[in-house]
Amino acid sequence: MIEFKPVRLEDRQAIERHTMPSGITNCDLAFANMFCWQAMYHSAWAVIEGFLVIRFQIGGGEKIGYMQPVGTGDFAPIIPCLAEDAHAHGQRLRIIGLTDRGREMIRGMHAGQFAFESDRALEDYIYSADDLRNLPGRRFQPKRNHINRFTAEYPDYRYEPLTPDRFAACMDLEARWRREHEGHTSELCAEQRAMQRAFDHFEELGMLGGCIYVGDRLVAFTYGSAVNDHTFDTHVEKADTAYDGAFTIINKLFAQHLPAHFTLINREEDLGLEGLRRAKLSYHPVSIAHKFTAIRLHPDEIACKELWQAAFDDDEQFIDSFLIRYYSRRRMLTARYEGRTAAMLHLLPFRSELGRTTYVYGVATDPAFRNRGLAQGLMREAMRIIEERGDDAALLIPSEEWLHGFYSKFGFGGSVPVAFNSEDGFDFGTGDSERDRAMVWRRDPAGPLPEKLTCTFSK
Repeated sequence: MIEFKPVRLEDRQAIERHTMPSGITNCDLAFANMFCWQAMYHSAWAVIEGFLVIRFQIGGGEKIGYMQPVGTGDFAPIIPCLAEDAHAHGQRLRIIGLTDRGREMIRGMHAGQFAFESDRALEDYIYSADDLRNLPGRRFQPKRNHINRFTAEYPDYRYEPLTPDRFAACMDLEARWRREHEGHTSELCAEQRAMQRAFDHFEELGMLGGCIYVGDRLVAFTYGSAVNDHTFDTHVEKADTAYDGAFTIINKLFAQHLPAHFTLINREEDLGLEGLRRAKLSYHPVSIAHKFTAIRLHPDEIACKELWQAAFDDDEQFIDSFLIRYYSRRRMLTARYEGRTAAMLHLLPFRSELGRTTYVYGVATDPAFRNRGLAQGLMREAMRIIEERGDDAALLIPSEEWLHGFYSKFGFGGSVPVAFNSEDGFDFGTGDSERDRAMVWRRDPAGPLPEKLTCTFSK
């Protein structure tokens, strides 16, 4: 097992020796972020064969993740070491925050062993520092207008650097902001703890910040720290929403007061919040940085992926998304032939107008083993399970016309438009909503089928 050490203030120099020259813009690699969120994520670090590795608890929960190793060259050879460490904790290997290049390193040396996915809600917004400093051209005209209205309405405003004597006022402003956003209380409480830790060690963490005052009243503040030699990360930005334009002007003036060697500014992710996404896009980022998650697959998952690729035209990203989000060994039935997984199907739980409904999904036979009755055997077993556990209904979407006759042998009939709902919007259909018409089996076949089915994933 690798000897990881908790991230401490005295480790800053050792950690930044790797992160500063790396060129990686991921906000999670800013030392101040690691340290200030320590209470939630329990970040720890180690150096393995010249690469810095950060281990943490994903979302503050029990699952552990490893940030992309930071160093010179290809880190793929140390992946087995990380896998062994994860296994020693009774977990599979999860690598978080991979860049595009990092993903390709793993794919190159460990082909087929990982599933990859990037969550749009967690991708970082990267901006040209000069764009934020100057707001140039027609596309930034709305921002300049916003600032002009603010300065006209509050001519006594002033910008000040964020110094320790202003920290208490910043916490008071944050508390007011938090009361106005009660829907996100738990996240904000964690953020408040991180802010307090930042203020307690502001200078030691290399933080820079700024404030906007109107008269004697603090109406906005922001602070952050370096991610690498040329990228600055804005950790926190708060403003009193009663002062329209306060967010816009603090953003611009803070960028202007940053050292000139920072050519990029990372304003972090939007967390999937639509209003926050619109606001971040309105500043025209130069890039939205992918932060891929790589999950090491178990043998049954590898077999599922290989068979899916052989049987369907779906791209690898779709298959990986299914494996990461919805795959479960207990919900998959397989048939083996000549020592290989030759056929499969998945029994996914949904609720619909018909009650508890199983979606028979991803029915596939390897082309090399077709016409051997493998899918027929799996369907018989699937219907036995569905009936024994008392499901009200089952459905499936035939991928080809001739399959209607095949599935009708198992009690499926009709052709009903179907829509699928899930928390993440995963497309369980064909990719073409016009073609998503389901055949249905019902425990009680009396009465007509609904004109349309709406199926909601049930964990």
